[in-house]
Amino acid sequence: MIVELDASALSQAIHARQLSCREVMQAYLARIQALNPGCGAIVSLQDPDGLLRQADARDAQLARSQSLGWMHGMPQAIKDMANTAGIVTTLGSPLMRGNVPQQDGLMVQRMKAAGCIVIGKTNTPEFGLGSHTFNEVFGLTRNAYDPSRSAGGSSGGAAVGLALRLLPVADGSDFMGSLRNPAGWANVFGLRPSQGRVPMWPAQDSWIGQLSTEGPMGRSVRDVAALLQVQAGPDPRVPLSIAASADFTSRLAGLELRNCRIGWLGNLDGYLPMEPEILPVCEQALGRLQALGCAVEPTRLGMPPELVWQAWLVWRQALVAGRIAPHLAQPAKRSLIKPEALWEHDQGQTLTGPALMFASAQRSAFYQQMLALFEHHDFLALPSAQVWPFEASLRWPSEVDGVAMDTYHRWMEVVIYATFAGLPCISLPAGFDARGLPMGLQLIGRPQADAAVLQLAWAYEQAAQEVLCRRPGPA
Repeated sequence: MIVELDASALSQAIHARQLSCREVMQAYLARIQALNPGCGAIVSLQDPDGLLRQADARDAQLARSQSLGWMHGMPQAIKDMANTAGIVTTLGSPLMRGNVPQQDGLMVQRMKAAGCIVIGKTNTPEFGLGSHTFNEVFGLTRNAYDPSRSAGGSSGGAAVGLALRLLPVADGSDFMGSLRNPAGWANVFGLRPSQGRVPMWPAQDSWIGQLSTEGPMGRSVRDVAALLQVQAGPDPRVPLSIAASADFTSRLAGLELRNCRIGWLGNLDGYLPMEPEILPVCEQALGRLQALGCAVEPTRLGMPPELVWQAWLVWRQALVAGRIAPHLAQPAKRSLIKPEALWEHDQGQTLTGPALMFASAQRSAFYQQMLALFEHHDFLALPSAQVWPFEASLRWPSEVDGVAMDTYHRWMEVVIYATFAGLPCISLPAGFDARGLPMGLQLIGRPQADAAVLQLAWAYEQAAQEVLCRRPGPA
């Protein structure tokens, strides 16, 4: 079955002419037609006849021994936060229903240059805010393993599309765990690259707005590495992009596991409330790495996590307020923006320059503390979420394990540490609870050590097949 192939195997089959691009497109369109109405992962699906004509053009190129690259002929739906030329880009907001960009974003340009065919978009929360994918434009994206539950977010459509085999590989973006939380809830891999690894353009700001990054998701680590290879690389318009190129695909098996030290941060000594079974499931996942020779030991953050959270709030509110402000130039539009986005905006209006500079100093101190942890550990580990996939009818969990949440995103505080330090981090499929709901494990690497993170994830993947083989939905 074509859709069962992971993206790397699909690429090989296309280039070997074992499968035509038309056959691949037909198989994925049929799968989307059958399953997408029940999950809401793919939105703005393009005309099937036009997509098949594009597939025929890719086949004609191969007949002339012309390949655009690894993604040649692959159907790809782009997260609805990234600009796509000629295809509506809504950001999940009713204010953007008619927004049709004239130019692709940089990541989309690179993926198209590698040969993908853009078939539509993947659903996201309004303005990408909140790890629960629903909006007033396209509605709700449902969890692949239990349609009554949240898919997470903001790359929820991408994660569900992967899990249900509606896409061979997926792109997403990550501000507060948006590649990692939905990946964990879909039993797939989601990588937040190092800050600057995948430059984002166009961008409202190229200097301060560095908390969000685009990146890859996949059903295998090899697919994640191959898509990162396509997405990554410097761009002169993005001054803080990483200048050095890197090879993420050829040495996945190159990590010496017996010298690998993993620091398990767990729930930060009880600071982070977590629902039952999450820590044991993640510890079982770490046990697979121990069986391969890794040393896993509990460790402490070494800095009061509440200080990190408060500094994070200032940075997030400053950046999100800047994103929302242009939409409020006309006060009448306020009623068309969701309350959580308005809260971020309104909180941001009270911030001062000195407050932001103080939060920046706190962030800098936190980064130095993370470096200190890496003097004793090669990687750090945390759960990818503090709750199991919650009821889709909720906007967000108001409490976790009996502890009230004071913001709409406090329940996912566990994901901020890699983001705030700009470090590479991958969410691995960790396992399932008694109800069959999936959970992920975060592995955080040293600065710009994306390749090492992928190597450790690849080793884990070989030892976790009993987790990875648990499929959602119909076969």
